[in-house]
Order: sequence, then structure tokens, then C-alpha cells
Amino acid sequence: MSEMSFSPPDYTGHPLLDVGLATLTAFAGRKRPAQLTEEDLRLAAEYIRENYIVDPLKSFLNVAFPNSGFTNPAFEKQPEKRRRYAEIVAGAFTAPPGTERDPLTGLPATGVPLNPDGDLPPGRTYRQHVPLLTGVDVINFHPYGEAGIPLSGVSLLAFQMLPMGCAKVSGKLLAVHSDDPDLLLYFAKTFLKTNQQGVNVARAAGEKKLPDTAPHRARTVLIEHLLKAEHELARLESNGDVPATLTGYYFTNSGQGAELDIYPLPLEVGSFLKVVMKNPVFQSDWEALTARGWQLTRKEGDIPRYNRLYEDLFSLPEGAARFIRLYFLRKPSRQMGAVDKQDPTLTYDTRREANLISWRLTELFLRKVMLMEDSRVQSIRELGDALAQYILDRNDRGVFNAFWMARNYGELRAVLIRASAAEVRAGRKPLITLDQFLAVFEQSEGVPFADWRLGRDLVLIRLLEQLYQKGWLQAHAEELPETAPEEENS
Repeated sequence: MSEMSFSPPDYTGHPLLDVGLATLTAFAGRKRPAQLTEEDLRLAAEYIRENYIVDPLKSFLNVAFPNSGFTNPAFEKQPEKRRRYAEIVAGAFTAPPGTERDPLTGLPATGVPLNPDGDLPPGRTYRQHVPLLTGVDVINFHPYGEAGIPLSGVSLLAFQMLPMGCAKVSGKLLAVHSDDPDLLLYFAKTFLKTNQQGVNVARAAGEKKLPDTAPHRARTVLIEHLLKAEHELARLESNGDVPATLTGYYFTNSGQGAELDIYPLPLEVGSFLKVVMKNPVFQSDWEALTARGWQLTRKEGDIPRYNRLYEDLFSLPEGAARFIRLYFLRKPSRQMGAVDKQDPTLTYDTRREANLISWRLTELFLRKVMLMEDSRVQSIRELGDALAQYILDRNDRGVFNAFWMARNYGELRAVLIRASAAEVRAGRKPLITLDQFLAVFEQSEGVPFADWRLGRDLVLIRLLEQLYQKGWLQAHAEELPETAPEEENS
């Protein structure tokens, strides 16, 4: 078959169309949409014609294309119309062009009405063709009061393939978009493979429903697959440390009510995770934390619905202080209002989980997510080391307990002043200098820090790691104070 008379579009920046194009690309075994041939599109169209008009995809597609020819209940007794609809929307890329332009790609819009009766304006698409558009007679938000959007046959085919490149999560679709073409293709290819396998399994079992891609919540699914992608992909070094955008679009186009939740992963978090998964040293520390982030199940064999650590990545960098306290310092959370008794963070305990405390992972987080200055990171590390050495030399549980349990800024200052004075009396240099104190607890580059507890928590992470490595923490574990929970909004 001859090549197409025009160059197929590359990624456009429209998230749902790009995921659809990536799915077409994955289906054809290509690397970029611009490499697609007419034969590639023909094979994708053939898959749609054969599979979208029968279960399990026929029932599944209600979430994406309600009242389309694939799903319209009225066509149950008119199967020829259902087949005709599939032929029209899947094969529109071969139809003569119309007079309008596709606003997403700049290609000519297809020149055929996109329904079996042929009474729609040529090339115009509505919610039965494209998720989250308005219906045929709804003119809101359209120029000149003309409902619908004109699309090229290639764009239309990509939108039809979109659901196959999404994760099916709790009856909705999760599309994952990135400005990194390798990452975008990875997600579409992974979900396409899972959905194709699901189709085969459902048919073999005589089931009418497509199984969920994963039993977890959407944000947990997104992070779970991102970590696998960063681990498996041969990342190109040409882009250096430039982080890729990553956004999850969790949606339903159901006739009972269209919904869309958008989950943008902060660039700082993407950069952090990329380094973590490329370096085995960080990876082992990280995996130890994530293993304790899964929802507690009520009985053996139950599958957890979420990973709390994964979910909380989306609160960063604004929620960094709380994130550090929970996951790096292992302080238990104290939820206000309705309590999720299966939340694993309720069971965290710094004393008993000191083996999970990692300064090297925390330091990477400070640099990549919080963009903390090197001088402040160095000051925090030095104070943690100095305190650890002071406690080891004097076996001073009092200083440790007072620093650990300080209820306010005044108590914290008093502990450090007392310990520094003791060092001076012994003929040694003070435990901490004024510049170090300001850098850790008060200001950096003239900007005051509002939360003294963040500095305290970071020093504690370094202190606890050092005391654990020297065996002091294990020897005095039962004599140390209980780990106090932190307020969820503190």
C-alpha cells in the first residue's frame, strides 16, 4: 500500500490526542507518530472495526464514547449500523478532505459525516467521537455557534485508540502525558499491552467486562509505572538532568456525568525520582520506604488500594516539611476528623524504624525537590554529626531526649546552648556557631524560615542515622521517649 500523501502529525501538546497518537505508534511498533504509514493506520482501523463492536470493548467504551455507534443501545438490533459506524470513524483518514482544518494538527478535516445516517456536518466531532467534548446540539464554547470540532481522519483515529492506551482504574480512564516522547510512549505501550491481554482473557472466559489495568488508585498507578519506566528505559544522556513533565488525566465521559481529575507531578519530584531509579544506592533506600507505604490490608491476600507515599508525592514541594517528617523521619501521622484505619503512616515509629532512616536519600530530596542551598545542607549535616558525637562521647540521653522532644523554638535553642556551653567548658569548640544556627533554623540568603521544626527534623535524620550506625540507638531504644504523632496539617 502506498504511503500517505501527507506527513502524519507528530505530538501536538494536546494531552488526550498525544496519548492517542502514542497508542497508534505503539500499536504499529514505531517510535514516533511521524513514522506512521498508511498501512499502520489501516491495521489500527481494522482492529477497531473488529473489536470495538463486540464485548468486552463494546461495554468498556461507554466510559469514553457514550452513545457512539460502538455503544448505542439502539444499535443492538441494528448491527449493520454499528459496523457501518466503525467503518466510518476508523477509516475516515482515507476519505476525501473537507473544507475545514483540524485545529489540533493543521491537517485538512475529513470530508465525511461521522455517523451512519450521514446527517452530521462533514468532519465535525462531538462527545461520542472525542472524550469530554459537548454533544451534537450544544453550541456553548464553540465559535460562531457551530457545535463540534472539525478533525482530520488521523486525529479521529488517534482519539478512537486513546482508551486502549489508558489504564482502566475503578471504571475510569487514566491517560498519562509527558513532553518526553520516550516516557509518553512507554505509558501508552504499557497500557495498550495490558488492555489487549485483558481483551483476550475476557473473551476466553466469556466475560463481558474488561478487567481493570491495576487494583490501585489512579495516582498510585501513575507513580508505580513511572518508577518502572525510569528503571527500564535507556534514558538519553543528551537531555542531562532536565526533568520531564508528567501529568495524569483521570476521566470518564460517561453519559451519567463527565468528570476529569488532573494530577500534575511536580518537575522537582520527577527529577528526584529519575535520579533515585538510576542509582542503585538511592534505589535500595527508596524501595525500603515504599514497601512501608502500602495501605494496610484487613486480611492476608487482600490487595492494597493505594501507596500513601506515592500519593503524597503530588503534595510536593509545598508539603515537603510534612513529607520529610512522615517518610524520612518516620514520625507517625495523627489524622484529624475521619480516620483511615488502614493508613500505614499511623503505625510509623522512629525508634523501631531507625533502620529506614537515610540521610543520603534525604539529602537528595533536599537538593532536587526543595532546591535547598548546598551551604544549608552542609550546616544541617555538620550539626547532626556534632550532636551525634557529643551524645556518643558523653552517653547523654538527656540532650538527645530534649532535642527530640522540644515543644517550641525556645526549648530547642536552650538544648543547643546548653550543649555548646558544656563543650566550651571542656576546652572544645562550641557545638554550633551562630552562622550555622541561622542557616539551619532561621534564614538563608536573608529569607527567614517559618518552620523551625523542619530544621530540627533534618538534623534529627542525620543524628539518628549516625547513632544507629554506631549502635547507640539500639542499645538505648527502650529508654528513649515514644515517637509523638504529628498533626496532619502541621
